[in-house]
Amino acid sequence: MLVSRRSRVASLAACATILLATSACGDDKAEEGSAQQVRLYGTDGNMLNSYPAELKERAGLVDGMKGTTPLTPLPDAFKSRLRSVNPALTDYLYSAETYDAVVITALASQLAGSNDPAAIAKQIVGVTNNGQRCEDPATCLALARNGQDIEYRSVSLTRAGFTDEGEPATASYATLNFDGQTINDGKTEFVGAGSESAASTKTPPKPKKQPAGDNAGQDPLIIGGLLPKTGDLAIAYPPMAAGAALAIKEINAAGGALGHPVVWKDGDDGTSLAVAKATVAKQVADGASVIIGAGASGISREVLPDVVQAGRILFSPSNTDSSLTAVEDKGLYFRTAPPDSLQGRALADVILRDGSQKIAIVARKDSYGEGLQATVREELEKTGIATDRIKLLTYEPPADAKAPPVDFASGAKDIKQFGADAVLIIGFGESAEVIRALADNGVQIQH
Repeated sequence: MLVSRRSRVASLAACATILLATSACGDDKAEEGSAQQVRLYGTDGNMLNSYPAELKERAGLVDGMKGTTPLTPLPDAFKSRLRSVNPALTDYLYSAETYDAVVITALASQLAGSNDPAAIAKQIVGVTNNGQRCEDPATCLALARNGQDIEYRSVSLTRAGFTDEGEPATASYATLNFDGQTINDGKTEFVGAGSESAASTKTPPKPKKQPAGDNAGQDPLIIGGLLPKTGDLAIAYPPMAAGAALAIKEINAAGGALGHPVVWKDGDDGTSLAVAKATVAKQVADGASVIIGAGASGISREVLPDVVQAGRILFSPSNTDSSLTAVEDKGLYFRTAPPDSLQGRALADVILRDGSQKIAIVARKDSYGEGLQATVREELEKTGIATDRIKLLTYEPPADAKAPPVDFASGAKDIKQFGADAVLIIGFGESAEVIRALADNGVQIQH
């Protein structure tokens, strides 16, 4: 349990005091510099079955790596439905959150009786709170067409709805383990976070009744994609794309919204500001009321002013940067992913469970990486880990696919000299270069 971390650290400290007399508490060579082995830890951006491929012929370096990710126990039936749109799917990260973002958008539009972004935005939080509970697009759309206030619950949104700020009040995190080059589902553990009391109690505008097939002169609802088809976060694209495709398929099978099939306009964020800005401009020109994305928090932060200026909604299934909770958005930014203030606690707990005493936290230099890095450090310090036992490092992520790979040789040498027994790597596909650098510079990785 998360609440037991302080007592665990106290026990570890007690073990340390008798380390010279006995090896019962662990490896009595833990402080011998170059002989020190490190455990690797990751986060939602790299704890994927597709991640080892980023290391190519050295994929075995991830064996034993642990990490956390926002994830609920996904029903087999949902996974099967996802594979119906992508039979090659091997990961499910943010698939449920993407599915729910699209479904909530369609429900909010139907309740508003409009494809106007401002009207849709006023319904989004209410879709998830204080109405008639429903759990699938067909049932929820039928209620919405009848003018019934609803409370949507589904694969990623199970315990509570959105807060006033438009993000989940509660979350579920999974602890994942690489066995060899694949994540061992049998070792996955889940822990809840957040508080149901944080869910919004505000009353949304009264729903507009509109029978199926009665479009009342409305144009179709257009939803645009801003997902990472390319770039550093492309390893997470397949499950997100599958979630969006499945949602559109099931919404339209249930009669669509506003009397029309919902239209999906695909779009790439490129894990690149330039690519994302161009895609946003195209989605606006193509009439999208809501843009689903971006994949990375830093990209969303940079393109949000463009989206807001155009009077559209940005709805991300994967942004976790805690500071986005209070971003200036004129009520037009939402997310189904929980903020990293919750994930930081789960990550600290995983690291401390292994008895780590000197911890290096390596993060990509952007709002996601540095934000989560700061949160994990704070959570570790709360448990009694001294500041001088934590080392923070960052790296500049490549600007685009043509940029040279991350060079972390200097950072790897610093970690070796520091004598870390745990290295947390916060990044996307490019973070594989950090692992390569650790191995190349004599840091012994524990498998």
